Amino acid sequence: MLFLDSNEARQDEESASENGSDDYPRIPISMDEPKEWTYTMRRHMQEVVPGLYLGPYSAAIRSKLQCLLEHGITHIVCVRHHTEANFIKPNFPDKFQYLVLDIADTATENIIHHFQQVKAFIDEGLNSGGQVLVHSNAGISRSAALVLAYVMETYGLSQTRAYAMVQQKRFCINPNEGFMAQLREYEPIYQAQKILRNGQQSSVRQRSKRTIHQMDTERVEDRCDEMDS
Repeated sequence: MLFLDSNEARQDEESASENGSDDYPRIPISMDEPKEWTYTMRRHMQEVVPGLYLGPYSAAIRSKLQCLLEHGITHIVCVRHHTEANFIKPNFPDKFQYLVLDIADTATENIIHHFQQVKAFIDEGLNSGGQVLVHSNAGISRSAALVLAYVMETYGLSQTRAYAMVQQKRFCINPNEGFMAQLREYEPIYQAQKILRNGQQSSVRQRSKRTIHQMDTERVEDRCDEMDS
């Protein structure tokens, strides 16, 4: 069983800066001893990082409404294939905001193009003060891959370190080999996008500074003209 200790966390914070940006949030480090994993725990959701839960569909069935409310869940990512739509459903559309994704648990499924949509949905939920549950049927492969991608991009982690971090909370995660390959591919992609966004933001700030400087210069020139007249 892999665990992310404090030394590894510090290394990831350093590597995040080396990736071209120093504005990744601090990696949450649990001060509690990891609980001994039991088989029955796979039927429940676990909090992976503050406000973000990963679990199976059994954590979001109708009989679990009170549990979801007690955990403050406001947003749910429901992952299913269209062949599962009859028994994996968004059960509480009047209680929670849902993102329903059609994803098959196969090595050839293209899951990488869902990563940014899921990240935006999770961020929306957390930034609004809510709590988010990501579930698939078993909470082992598809939903785990989506949460891994979120953790990687949010905290600037490699696939290996993100896996250790998530597995510490939900030991049974096991994305299929195709999803794992796409997670490895995603690492340089999110890093490049981060650098590009930072560059664009820096360019906007520089243009704003130049505009302010030009306005100040124009005001000084106007005053000089008034004095000369």
